[in-house]
Amino acid sequence: MLSILIPIYNYNAFALVQELHEQGVRNALEFEIICLDDASSECLFYNQAIAQLKHASYTLLPHNIGRSSIRNLLVSKAKYPWVLFLDCDTFPQRNDFVSEYVRWMNSSTEKAFFGGLLYSDQKPEDTAVLRWVFGTQREALTVAQRQKNPYQSSLISNFAIQRSVFKTLNFDPKIETYGYEDYAFIQQLQAHQIRIKQIQNPVFHLNLETSKLFVSKTRTALKTLLTLSKSSPLVADTKLLKTYKLLHALRITGWVAVLFQKHKLRLESNLTSPKPSLLVFDLYKIGYFCYLNTQ
Repeated sequence: MLSILIPIYNYNAFALVQELHEQGVRNALEFEIICLDDASSECLFYNQAIAQLKHASYTLLPHNIGRSSIRNLLVSKAKYPWVLFLDCDTFPQRNDFVSEYVRWMNSSTEKAFFGGLLYSDQKPEDTAVLRWVFGTQREALTVAQRQKNPYQSSLISNFAIQRSVFKTLNFDPKIETYGYEDYAFIQQLQAHQIRIKQIQNPVFHLNLETSKLFVSKTRTALKTLLTLSKSSPLVADTKLLKTYKLLHALRITGWVAVLFQKHKLRLESNLTSPKPSLLVFDLYKIGYFCYLNTQ
């Protein structure tokens, strides 16, 4: 019935897999859990124990193949009609998480589901606040909020889709660097008029990287977006690209790039502080994107 697919990179995913395995066995579900480790250097001792679970497998890849290719490889190994993607640093809110997905798959004609994302109510340590603020305000949306814009609101971190549908689309293997590979895939669904059913079956996002690392990963993602914007029309609908095109039409992208360079350190000081502003984060992203386009 269901193949649960978990890409792993430098994170202890055993507790997640154990919980999913217990839920599947307890409810007598037909399922498998496939874990592929993208050449991690950490947590190997813990993750190797996954292979001891009856319905689970764990494979350490010899070299890193990236976030798109590893998901395509996971699906190629799946044997059931439905696949459920889960990030390795998530954990289900409900103790009937797996069976709830199966219930929707059996009772609905939809071909894709997004269960939602949650963050802890407890504020993290000062060095990791930005990722928490961004997640709680931009990602942890209610079903009603997600339904207003289902494609923009969906994330692959807790996403189920019919295997046959996925294999007609796949993740773009040319996206080898971090960022926007999930957005590009979801836009393929929209282009093919495949609806995403928004359901209440969330997972907690547990791994909050430091604000400094999150800003660095954001810069990498924006470089990826710049490359995609020149080759793929699927990313044209991003809010950031729409803003950039408006600034370009006004012929002020160069001016914005200069302002970004002048105030970059001040912006980063806010973003890595205990009270980061998402407005500043948005300004940082568009400023950096304008700067990239001048290089």
